[in-house]
Amino acid sequence: MEILTWTYLLVGVSFAVYIGIAIWTRAGSTKEFYVAGGGVSPLANGMATAADWMSAASFISMAGLISFAGYDGSVYLMGWTGGYVLLALLLAPYLRKFGKFTVPDFVGDRYYSKTAKIVAVICALFISFTYVAGQMRGVGIVFSRYLEVPIEWGVVIGMCIVFFYAVLGGMKGITYTQVAQYCVLIFAYMVPAIFISMQLTGNPIPQLGLGGELEEGTYLLDKLDGVLADLGFAEYTSGRKSMTDIFMITLALMVGTAGLPHVIVRFFTVPRVKDARLSAGYALVFIAILYTTAPAVAAFGIYNAINSTSEKRMDELPTWIATWQKTDLIQVEDKNGDGKVQYLPDPETNELNIDRDIMVLASPEIAKLPNWVVGLVAAGAMAAALSTAAGLLLVISTSVSRDLVKTYNPGITEKKELRIARIAAAGAVILAGYFGVNPPGFVAQVVAFAFGLAAASFFPVIIMGIFSSRINKEGAIAGMLTGLVFTLGYIIYFKFISPELNTSEHWWFGISPEGIGSLGMILNFLICILVSSLTPPPPQDVQEMIEEIRIPRGAGKPTH
Repeated sequence: MEILTWTYLLVGVSFAVYIGIAIWTRAGSTKEFYVAGGGVSPLANGMATAADWMSAASFISMAGLISFAGYDGSVYLMGWTGGYVLLALLLAPYLRKFGKFTVPDFVGDRYYSKTAKIVAVICALFISFTYVAGQMRGVGIVFSRYLEVPIEWGVVIGMCIVFFYAVLGGMKGITYTQVAQYCVLIFAYMVPAIFISMQLTGNPIPQLGLGGELEEGTYLLDKLDGVLADLGFAEYTSGRKSMTDIFMITLALMVGTAGLPHVIVRFFTVPRVKDARLSAGYALVFIAILYTTAPAVAAFGIYNAINSTSEKRMDELPTWIATWQKTDLIQVEDKNGDGKVQYLPDPETNELNIDRDIMVLASPEIAKLPNWVVGLVAAGAMAAALSTAAGLLLVISTSVSRDLVKTYNPGITEKKELRIARIAAAGAVILAGYFGVNPPGFVAQVVAFAFGLAAASFFPVIIMGIFSSRINKEGAIAGMLTGLVFTLGYIIYFKFISPELNTSEHWWFGISPEGIGSLGMILNFLICILVSSLTPPPPQDVQEMIEEIRIPRGAGKPTH
């Protein structure tokens, strides 16, 4: 069968499964809509958390980014995996014991302030909308290539699918849909990786194939270093970013992970604190399968892409180039008129431009794998993007219905609250679609901005809210606003107001917009501690509540 036929078949079957699960698990109460009724098993929750965590940035963009950034791309691997460990060990069990549905819920109660809760809602909305923009961009790219429609229409189709099962099923529907999506995405990621590893090195384990030998007897990474150096690029295994920026980006991604509201809420869907710890462990294993494979996928992809295009005559280019040119994500131009393709570091003379976000999707075609593998990757990419988009949309709808509307109208009926949550989710889908069509960068970069915002706003007030009984509402509010405004302002300035200045010479202390969240986090900590020290301590009952959260006694029982 043709690639398009396989794609329609595999994507169609997977979508039918997702929608069927959404109907089967339709939320009938606010508790089912917000936290799936709190009755999800640790294994299922671990799988759902992994799917929620591994977004389009992980599946589509991360390996593509590493393909072109080489060593520098390792910041995403270190930051995202390290951050999940930080979240699982340091925050998740305590937040689960606290027993609130959302991060703004925690902030509002811990800091005994409606204002603090509203500031937290604003932070959650900024983070979630920035993150979901990257997911919708990924959805548009997949549909654009495999369903042969413009990216804009691809985003619209993805919006409709997410709207159906996120708005209908809430967290209950999303959780069991994400279990199915994890199975699809991990199978779709590993199958081509194993195929290509066998092709190039004869080793079926991609992680080992990355350090393996090619048929000619040269190690893959040595060969890749040489090929890129010959073309004028930096060696694949050498770093180009400053160590300061690498450290700050990694830190922002790590602590940003620990502040992501759509991941934190997953730990409220299990019955007990013990189950929260267990599901975090399962999720880490499930996440590691993809993350340890990504460097190999990146190296295989860029090696095959260069070999199949560089110095080839225009009329000898492989078919995958023409296929992807239809999406405008690859441009080929014979600038010097010699009839050959020159892949060069200088944008003025470079004749081949490949969008970073297509490397994983195009790899099976570049390696000439069977058509069904290409269709499978499309289904996996859709699963990754839609699973995270659904989780983020739920955070947005919950922030509006529970944390805003119910805060000011506590007497609202459950039925009306559920209706408002679904209307908010519908509105969020439309806005997310707009950002998907007009993204402020490629997928992984957009997602990195979301992590920076989470690091600068949520992480300090959550960590100090758990481990310090002295931090008060005044400190928390001042810290969150300082971190959010500073980080958002820095990103907007360099990405939108003065993009021509977005270079290391103009960055503060050499820190890029992707890493500025770390500086925002430090400012948040400092302001929070300073303001708290100059204002009265929290009430005695709040201090006792904080101590109770950290006491293991009775931790096996839910507190809500």
